[in-house]
Amino acid sequence: MSDCDCRRTSIAPKISRQAFLRAALALASCPLLRYVPAHAAGGEAEVSEIAPGVFVHQGLYELQSPQNRGDMANASFIVGNDGVAVIDTLGSAVAGRELRSAIRTVTNKPILYVINTHMHPDHVFGNAAFKDDNPTFVGHYKLARGLGSRAERYLEINKQMLGAEAFQGIEVILPSVAVKDSLNLDLGGRTLVLAAQRTAHTDNDLTITDMATDTLFLGDLLFSVHVPTLDGSIVGWLALLDDLSRKEAARVVPGHGPHAMEMPEALAPEQRYLSAVAADVRQLIKDGKTLEDAVKTAGFSERAAWQLFDHYHVRNVTAAFAELEWE
Repeated sequence: MSDCDCRRTSIAPKISRQAFLRAALALASCPLLRYVPAHAAGGEAEVSEIAPGVFVHQGLYELQSPQNRGDMANASFIVGNDGVAVIDTLGSAVAGRELRSAIRTVTNKPILYVINTHMHPDHVFGNAAFKDDNPTFVGHYKLARGLGSRAERYLEINKQMLGAEAFQGIEVILPSVAVKDSLNLDLGGRTLVLAAQRTAHTDNDLTITDMATDTLFLGDLLFSVHVPTLDGSIVGWLALLDDLSRKEAARVVPGHGPHAMEMPEALAPEQRYLSAVAADVRQLIKDGKTLEDAVKTAGFSERAAWQLFDHYHVRNVTAAFAELEWE
């Protein structure tokens, strides 16, 4: 069932708690959505208006491939009186152009800002599709250093995984405006509040709040359905999620997952996963076990609750072990 298929369905008697929670969180977002028609053969990304002037494209729960063209993350745009802000641009210039085409089905107002929530390619490799709009590119103050130092490796890996056709046109475009603490952007009649966060998913996570609709964009600080991926600090991420769980917002947009979700319930599965990994790794370290032991057992109680678990979980445990063994 898609995240917005609200038709009556039967629930199997033995459905797991994880599956039920995942379905309930997805269904909770259904009343918020209004689909904007997109032509599957017309080169436009499908988007949904989750609040007045706030549009979200939902990425696939997949690894990048020639077939999906790097369309694996959520991307959004917000329309003000004077222009548009884009939040993340997908994982290729090809996918980015489809997102830009979707924007143009909604409005012809100028694209003033492209905001990247963090450095990962599935969120920034579509930036080149917006270069001719001459927007201001905005990111966390550590994004340029993080992306710049990894650019060669990111490009090499994505060229292999996407294939030549889908990789065509990708450029590494770094932010021209860096957010160290917070920054307000005026779109005309609506203000976006950008806040740099402490090291969590990465060391360059940025959150955005649309003050007009109280919509919070968390980027990859929030994963739903797609297993979280750790590239920063598991301790910092859990602490930040604890802070965010006390934050009020009308709706939250994850980096991977449904178009929109409810706070604070949306955070609970991710908190549970990261807490399980951290607790298991700490116990293994206390028991004198090695990393080799940890990657075989830590956090595996969560396996049934997440897609792409087998692709990313061992890496998460490895990163957590490296951090926690020095506590």
